[in-house]
Amino acid sequence: MHQDQTVPRSRLLPMVPRRPEEPGRVASSLELFFDLVFVVAVSTASQNLHHLMAEGHVADGLLHYGMAFFGIWWAWMNFSWFATSFDTDDWLYRVFTIVQMAGVLVLAAGLEPAFLDNNYAVLVIGYVIMRVAMVCQWLRASRCGGPAGRSARIYGLSILLVQILWIAWLLIPVGGTQLVGFVILMLAEISVPVIAEKAGGTPWHPHHITERYSLFTLIVLGESLTASTNAIIESLHGDQDFADLISIAVLALVVTAGLWWIYFWPEHHKAITTFSSSLRYGYGHYFVFAAAAAFSVGIELEIDQLGEAPALPAVAASYAVAIPVAVFLLGVWGTAYVKQSDPVVNTAVPVAACLVLLDPVLPLAVAVTAGVIVALVVVLVIRRPVAGSPAQDESN
Repeated sequence: MHQDQTVPRSRLLPMVPRRPEEPGRVASSLELFFDLVFVVAVSTASQNLHHLMAEGHVADGLLHYGMAFFGIWWAWMNFSWFATSFDTDDWLYRVFTIVQMAGVLVLAAGLEPAFLDNNYAVLVIGYVIMRVAMVCQWLRASRCGGPAGRSARIYGLSILLVQILWIAWLLIPVGGTQLVGFVILMLAEISVPVIAEKAGGTPWHPHHITERYSLFTLIVLGESLTASTNAIIESLHGDQDFADLISIAVLALVVTAGLWWIYFWPEHHKAITTFSSSLRYGYGHYFVFAAAAAFSVGIELEIDQLGEAPALPAVAASYAVAIPVAVFLLGVWGTAYVKQSDPVVNTAVPVAACLVLLDPVLPLAVAVTAGVIVALVVVLVIRRPVAGSPAQDESN
């Protein structure tokens, strides 16, 4: 049998920009497989945050969580935007993606020493593995030439430089100087897309990229469902009051379902029509993802309150629920609602975020939050245009 002359002997496809208007573009099985390892990283980060906060180390827990989650979010986001532009799905693309997955697992293994001992060595090594594999992808894409190739080359070389600086960062003694160094390198990382895109520009598929964000949102919201399940398990095997545990589990499910409803209410692909709006959408999701994962920690802390002599005050545990929910609402509102919602919705969402913060000062834990979220969902149902109506046609 003769070899197909259209297939190179290397079995590699030209890595050229994909068309933003490509019909039927959806997340690939490789992208879904890639997301699975991030489930491990997000879950491990949430568990370590819960551990520190349960012992009363709130500030330390939040600091480490914010730093660690940046690495998780940024590596995931960079891959997703690269894939929407240059996914070839050939064997080399798959190998580099699997190497990034290995880096995620190394990063997840480094989360506990980072949270408990301020030892970021393993975490940074895992992060650098992911980013160096991404450098290889960008440099391969740079061979396409033109504006996209120019941007890809800047991406690759800039990311490589920042990774060298991350390794050097490990040599800084633990303390304020290390934190300042982290902030500087974080700003360097998030500046790379701005510089690279202005030098040429890479295309993105609005439906595909927003689907990727939606899938990751489901992952982090799943952490809250796990917390609800833990409440029921604790009720069967622990000494806590059965009714209290079940009520927390039910309220957590109501809030999680409400957050899902709220997130998927607007048409997200309409929120990334320009480069500046894509930056706002992409960067704003750090707060959406981090808050959704932290909400599960708040539920776990509320369960801890039912035990004997919890180290964390009850009002602090309630704030651990209310603040993530409020941040989630404001994050989704700022990234997806503002430009395409009517004045009623654009008022209801931030007002709901403020009302949620009343939960800690009222006697029924999580109940106020659940009530506010349900009320907001009702508003969204009422204000959503019906398919085929003049309002719907105008929005399209």
